[in-house]
Amino acid sequence: MPSAGAILLASVGCMLVFSLLMVASASIPYALSRGMTELYFFTNQLTYIGIGLVAAALPYYLVPLKTLYKTETQFMLLAITGLLLLATLFSTPVNGAKRWLDLGVINFQVAELAKLVMIVFVSDFVVRRSFEVRNGWDGFLRIILVVGMITIFLLLQPDFGSFVVILGTVFAIFYIAGAPYKQFLALGAVAVGGVILMVTTAQYRLVRVMSFLDPFDDVQDTDYQLARSLIAFGRGQFTGVGYGESVQKLSHLPEAHTDFLLAITGEELGFVGVTMILLLEALIIGSAMRISYNALKRNQMRMSYTAFGIGVVFIAQTIINAAMNMGAIPTKGLTMPFFSYGGSSMLISLVMVALLLKIHRESPNIEKSQGRYY
Repeated sequence: MPSAGAILLASVGCMLVFSLLMVASASIPYALSRGMTELYFFTNQLTYIGIGLVAAALPYYLVPLKTLYKTETQFMLLAITGLLLLATLFSTPVNGAKRWLDLGVINFQVAELAKLVMIVFVSDFVVRRSFEVRNGWDGFLRIILVVGMITIFLLLQPDFGSFVVILGTVFAIFYIAGAPYKQFLALGAVAVGGVILMVTTAQYRLVRVMSFLDPFDDVQDTDYQLARSLIAFGRGQFTGVGYGESVQKLSHLPEAHTDFLLAITGEELGFVGVTMILLLEALIIGSAMRISYNALKRNQMRMSYTAFGIGVVFIAQTIINAAMNMGAIPTKGLTMPFFSYGGSSMLISLVMVALLLKIHRESPNIEKSQGRYY
């Protein structure tokens, strides 16, 4: 059986090829309608992949795992992330949200970096403070304080989707680290109450929920995007209408190359194409979990929790993006990992893969007596 690293590399490679092909197809009408070159977004996506591969090489070759898990490194990364999130609140709004920093080459979405930083921090925390995590509320309250300081910036942007992904990932790591069930029941009740409060107090969120319940009752206004997405899937049926032959991308489905790229894939490549995308995502997630399990068997808890957290982020974003495209949940601006158009998501996702591959490569060579450091 191929190693988890080999399957991970092959699956990510195939996903990147699929991404370039579908971004090229879905974005051409949108680019031409705005006076851009036909392959403007394809070229950008290719550039993002190149930058992501360079960025991924840095932690893979230059940053030792032992350095990554040092306490001073953890708090430095948290401080940098917090400052960048604060800076986004003073950035230029895009579609009514302040989520991006203009770095010249790309507009960087700091929330993507926050996901990776929180995974590494929490993975170290539940090992370093294992007694507090498993006995009483001290560990949970400490981490909620840190998570709250980071995620409050996400709600101010607002970026509710990233907030949910980060919070869910933190809870998942705490769960496998042995935190008591009563903590999850209590905080789950608080989280549900908070979601209900945020939905009912923000008009645009309430409109999204109401339009999701009946996606065809107002197809010219509140239901426009979701209805067009479902029409795209309906046209594609089993084998699709053919690559490049989508009708919905012709200014019917707004910016189809971003969050709704899966819908255009369903229209052009049908059930077969969508199944291939989801299968590749499943292989990537499965590889991450296998790497986590192998590290767990060697008693390398920090490495195991880190790989697990990365897998959870990929699971959450894949399920949310696919369900949103198919009308199973309200529309939410979360990308499909390695597939949707977007520089920040692509860059951080590739860095996460590099970290997984580093864990996979170094885990067998770390002596069990040194396992406490990892």
